[in-house]
Amino acid sequence: MAVVFVLQPSRAVAGWWNRAPADFEECAELAGKAATQQERTSALADCNAKFAGRRKPGGGYTYYDFLQDRSFDIAGPNPTPEEQRYIDQQYALYLERQRRSNIVAAFAAKQQEQEQEPQPVSLRTPTERVPLPQARPSKLIANQAANNSRTRDCVKPSLSCEWPRLSETINDLKKRLFGATTPTKGKKS
Repeated sequence: MAVVFVLQPSRAVAGWWNRAPADFEECAELAGKAATQQERTSALADCNAKFAGRRKPGGGYTYYDFLQDRSFDIAGPNPTPEEQRYIDQQYALYLERQRRSNIVAAFAAKQQEQEQEPQPVSLRTPTERVPLPQARPSKLIANQAANNSRTRDCVKPSLSCEWPRLSETINDLKKRLFGATTPTKGKKS
Protein backbone atom coordinates (compact mmCIF):
# COMPACT_ATOMS: atom_id res chain seq x y z
CA MET A 1 0.00 0.00 0.00
CA ALA A 2 2.80 2.31 0.68
CA VAL A 3 4.03 1.88 -2.88
CA VAL A 4 0.61 2.71 -4.31
CA PHE A 5 0.39 5.74 -2.07
CA VAL A 6 3.82 6.96 -3.18
CA LEU A 7 3.13 6.44 -6.86
CA GLN A 8 -0.37 7.97 -6.79
CA PRO A 9 0.60 11.65 -6.42
CA SER A 10 2.91 11.51 -9.40
CA ARG A 11 0.10 10.47 -11.75
CA ALA A 12 -2.52 12.81 -10.39
CA VAL A 13 -2.99 16.22 -11.99
CA ALA A 14 -2.45 18.91 -9.47
CA GLY A 15 -5.58 21.06 -9.98
CA TRP A 16 -5.53 22.90 -6.69
CA TRP A 17 -2.72 25.25 -7.75
CA ASN A 18 -4.02 25.54 -11.33
CA ARG A 19 -7.17 27.51 -10.43
CA ALA A 20 -9.74 28.28 -13.24
CA PRO A 21 -10.28 32.00 -14.01
CA ALA A 22 -13.14 33.65 -12.12
CA ASP A 23 -14.16 36.16 -14.82
CA PHE A 24 -13.39 37.38 -18.32
CA GLU A 25 -10.56 39.66 -17.28
CA GLU A 26 -8.64 36.86 -15.50
CA CYS A 27 -9.29 34.54 -18.44
CA ALA A 28 -8.05 37.19 -20.93
CA GLU A 29 -4.94 37.73 -18.82
CA LEU A 30 -4.15 34.01 -18.95
CA ALA A 31 -4.88 33.96 -22.70
CA GLY A 32 -2.38 36.77 -23.17
CA LYS A 33 0.35 34.51 -21.78
CA ALA A 34 -0.13 31.87 -24.49
CA ALA A 35 2.93 31.02 -26.60
CA THR A 36 1.63 31.79 -30.12
CA GLN A 37 -0.79 34.30 -31.59
CA GLN A 38 -3.12 31.52 -32.73
CA GLU A 39 -3.27 30.05 -29.20
CA ARG A 40 -3.95 33.52 -27.75
CA THR A 41 -6.78 34.09 -30.22
CA SER A 42 -8.29 30.69 -29.49
CA ALA A 43 -8.00 31.17 -25.72
CA LEU A 44 -9.60 34.63 -25.92
CA ALA A 45 -12.49 33.19 -27.96
CA ASP A 46 -12.99 30.61 -25.19
CA CYS A 47 -13.04 33.42 -22.64
CA ASN A 48 -15.76 35.20 -24.62
CA ALA A 49 -17.80 31.99 -24.70
CA LYS A 50 -17.44 31.33 -20.95
CA PHE A 51 -18.05 34.83 -19.58
CA ALA A 52 -20.77 37.19 -20.81
CA GLY A 53 -20.15 39.94 -18.26
CA ARG A 54 -17.22 42.31 -17.92
CA ARG A 55 -15.74 43.63 -14.70
CA LYS A 56 -16.61 47.24 -13.85
CA PRO A 57 -13.87 49.53 -12.46
CA GLY A 58 -15.77 50.22 -9.22
CA GLY A 59 -16.69 46.58 -8.64
CA GLY A 60 -19.47 44.37 -9.93
CA TYR A 61 -20.12 43.29 -13.50
CA THR A 62 -21.89 44.64 -16.55
CA TYR A 63 -23.45 42.80 -19.46
CA TYR A 64 -23.60 44.51 -22.86
CA ASP A 65 -26.52 43.49 -25.08
CA PHE A 66 -25.55 44.43 -28.62
CA LEU A 67 -29.10 43.87 -29.89
CA GLN A 68 -30.35 46.72 -27.73
CA ASP A 69 -27.06 48.65 -27.72
CA ARG A 70 -27.41 48.81 -23.95
CA SER A 71 -25.57 47.58 -20.83
CA PHE A 72 -27.11 45.87 -17.80
CA ASP A 73 -25.60 45.56 -14.32
CA ILE A 74 -25.32 41.91 -13.24
CA ALA A 75 -24.19 40.25 -9.99
CA GLY A 76 -21.50 37.94 -11.36
CA PRO A 77 -19.44 37.29 -14.49
CA ASN A 78 -22.49 35.67 -16.14
CA PRO A 79 -26.15 36.72 -15.81
CA THR A 80 -28.29 34.64 -13.45
CA PRO A 81 -31.53 33.15 -14.86
CA GLU A 82 -33.52 36.01 -13.28
CA GLU A 83 -31.17 38.59 -14.77
CA GLN A 84 -31.39 36.88 -18.17
CA ARG A 85 -35.23 36.94 -17.97
CA TYR A 86 -35.09 40.67 -17.17
CA ILE A 87 -32.74 41.31 -20.13
CA ASP A 88 -35.07 39.33 -22.40
CA GLN A 89 -38.10 41.30 -21.18
CA GLN A 90 -36.27 44.55 -21.84
CA TYR A 91 -35.44 43.31 -25.33
CA ALA A 92 -39.13 42.53 -26.00
CA LEU A 93 -40.03 46.08 -24.88
CA TYR A 94 -37.25 47.46 -27.05
CA LEU A 95 -38.65 45.61 -30.10
CA GLU A 96 -42.16 46.92 -29.38
CA ARG A 97 -40.86 50.52 -29.17
CA GLN A 98 -38.98 50.01 -32.44
CA ARG A 99 -42.11 48.63 -34.12
CA ARG A 100 -44.22 51.57 -32.95
CA SER A 101 -41.55 54.03 -34.00
CA ASN A 102 -41.40 52.46 -37.46
CA ILE A 103 -45.20 52.64 -37.81
CA VAL A 104 -45.24 56.32 -36.79
CA ALA A 105 -42.37 57.11 -39.17
CA ALA A 106 -44.10 55.31 -42.05
CA PHE A 107 -47.35 57.14 -41.35
CA ALA A 108 -45.59 60.50 -41.22
CA ALA A 109 -43.73 59.77 -44.47
CA LYS A 110 -46.98 58.78 -46.20
CA GLN A 111 -48.71 61.91 -44.94
CA GLN A 112 -45.83 64.10 -46.09
CA GLU A 113 -45.85 62.38 -49.48
CA GLN A 114 -49.56 63.10 -49.85
CA GLU A 115 -48.99 66.75 -48.97
CA GLN A 116 -46.23 67.05 -51.55
CA GLU A 117 -48.19 65.45 -54.40
CA PRO A 118 -49.09 68.06 -56.99
CA GLN A 119 -52.74 68.93 -57.07
CA PRO A 120 -54.50 68.30 -60.40
CA VAL A 121 -54.23 71.39 -62.52
CA SER A 122 -57.19 72.48 -64.58
CA LEU A 123 -56.53 73.85 -68.01
CA ARG A 124 -59.34 76.30 -67.50
CA THR A 125 -58.47 78.95 -65.02
CA PRO A 126 -61.37 80.55 -63.25
CA THR A 127 -61.81 84.04 -64.57
CA GLU A 128 -63.51 86.80 -62.78
CA ARG A 129 -66.60 87.82 -64.59
CA VAL A 130 -66.81 91.49 -65.34
CA PRO A 131 -70.37 92.76 -65.41
CA LEU A 132 -71.45 94.32 -68.65
CA PRO A 133 -72.34 97.99 -68.43
CA GLN A 134 -76.03 98.68 -68.20
CA ALA A 135 -77.72 100.71 -70.88
CA ARG A 136 -78.64 104.23 -69.90
CA PRO A 137 -82.15 104.51 -68.59
CA SER A 138 -82.98 107.22 -71.14
CA LYS A 139 -82.09 104.84 -74.03
CA LEU A 140 -84.11 102.02 -72.50
CA ILE A 141 -87.16 104.22 -72.20
CA ALA A 142 -86.72 105.45 -75.78
CA ASN A 143 -86.36 101.89 -77.13
CA GLN A 144 -89.43 100.72 -75.23
CA ALA A 145 -91.44 103.67 -76.49
CA ALA A 146 -90.37 102.96 -80.08
CA ASN A 147 -91.25 99.29 -79.76
CA ASN A 148 -94.64 100.13 -78.24
CA SER A 149 -95.48 102.60 -81.01
CA ARG A 150 -94.58 100.02 -83.69
CA THR A 151 -96.69 97.35 -82.09
CA ARG A 152 -99.62 99.74 -81.72
CA ASP A 153 -99.56 100.46 -85.45
CA CYS A 154 -99.65 96.76 -86.36
CA VAL A 155 -103.09 95.31 -86.28
CA LYS A 156 -102.12 91.77 -87.26
CA PRO A 157 -98.88 90.06 -86.44
CA SER A 158 -96.77 90.32 -89.53
CA LEU A 159 -93.09 90.13 -90.36
CA SER A 160 -92.85 93.86 -90.84
CA CYS A 161 -94.27 94.49 -87.37
CA GLU A 162 -92.20 91.84 -85.65
CA TRP A 163 -88.95 92.56 -87.47
CA PRO A 164 -87.72 95.38 -85.19
CA ARG A 165 -88.33 93.27 -82.08
CA LEU A 166 -86.57 90.27 -83.63
CA SER A 167 -83.63 92.42 -84.71
CA GLU A 168 -83.36 93.92 -81.22
CA THR A 169 -83.39 90.43 -79.64
CA ILE A 170 -80.64 89.22 -81.99
CA ASN A 171 -78.49 92.28 -81.22
CA ASP A 172 -78.94 91.72 -77.46
CA LEU A 173 -77.94 88.07 -77.88
CA LYS A 174 -74.80 89.06 -79.84
CA LYS A 175 -73.82 91.52 -77.11
CA ARG A 176 -74.21 88.90 -74.41
CA LEU A 177 -72.25 86.22 -76.28
CA PHE A 178 -69.49 88.24 -77.88
CA GLY A 179 -69.41 91.39 -75.81
CA ALA A 180 -70.20 94.90 -76.87
CA THR A 181 -68.65 95.69 -80.23
CA THR A 182 -68.62 98.96 -82.04
CA PRO A 183 -69.97 98.82 -85.56
CA THR A 184 -67.34 99.41 -88.23
CA LYS A 185 -68.67 101.84 -90.79
CA GLY A 186 -66.80 102.71 -93.89
CA LYS A 187 -64.14 100.01 -93.57
CA LYS A 188 -63.53 97.86 -96.58
CA SER A 189 -61.76 94.53 -96.36
